[in-house]
Amino acid sequence: MKVAVTGGSGRLGRSVVAGLVETGHEVVSIDRVAAPDAPAAVSQLAVDLTDFAATVAAFGRTAPEAVVHLAAIATPFSAPEPVIWNTNTSIAFHVVQAAVANGATRVLAASSPTPLGYGNPNGWLPSYLPIDERHPLRPWNAYALSKITIESIVAMFAAQQGKAVALGSFRPCFVISPDEWHGAPTQQGHTVAERLADPALAAVSLFNYVDARDAADFVDVWLRAAADLPPGETFFVGAADAMATRPLAELIPRFLPGTDELAADLVDTAPAFSIAKAAELLGWRPARSWRTELALPIASNPSIPVGARS
Repeated sequence: MKVAVTGGSGRLGRSVVAGLVETGHEVVSIDRVAAPDAPAAVSQLAVDLTDFAATVAAFGRTAPEAVVHLAAIATPFSAPEPVIWNTNTSIAFHVVQAAVANGATRVLAASSPTPLGYGNPNGWLPSYLPIDERHPLRPWNAYALSKITIESIVAMFAAQQGKAVALGSFRPCFVISPDEWHGAPTQQGHTVAERLADPALAAVSLFNYVDARDAADFVDVWLRAAADLPPGETFFVGAADAMATRPLAELIPRFLPGTDELAADLVDTAPAFSIAKAAELLGWRPARSWRTELALPIASNPSIPVGARS
């Protein structure tokens, strides 16, 4: 099908664009700037999505059957709080409204795990582990609140459109792009090997992550199944293990005192985030993990006691 990907030049967007092309879709990437490494088959369109009229015109020109909305300020506190709020919420509404108005029959929007509230300087504990889509949300910054709002925008249009348009949202975990397995810095500035060597770097987000190509695979699976899904569903999309060389049953209580009982069932390599809903409703499962993809040694940690790196 013809798919428009907003934010197609970003960390996740580049992998989603490439993955959709590989699986046979016609792809239009809509972003503020073009990606120099985009596949030759991809059409790229420069648009300021904060401008509603320009957004409507872009979707009118491209007339996609499906829209994958990834465009956003991508990390908390990377801009002033009002800028993050205004940007992320306005462009999400603009994109979904424009997509629906121009005949798209499938719309999938990217949210985040951050609305859960982890990292709150005033303290936070999970209600249960592993965390699934039913877990209470307790945002404490504009980025996390904007992501909840994006899910609400999706839910509103799902209620409005009924069966005419399939809408959904997904919460990709900490995205690792292919070049980051080879030493490129992650969005937090350190490398994956450093993140594994120092558990404190990944502890704040409960050691969650996903390979960008697996997230792209999820998008393709969702697009093909969307018409048969309940309206407005939200999915966690993550790796099948944790970004850690020790079991989370050991690590989470170290960084979140009081979680010993909650973490006890996270045995061996089990992650703190459940992807069971995506497996049950879509048949999607990630194909990659740090054990299969990491190309560099883990500094200051010569042994990997949990499992074996392929």
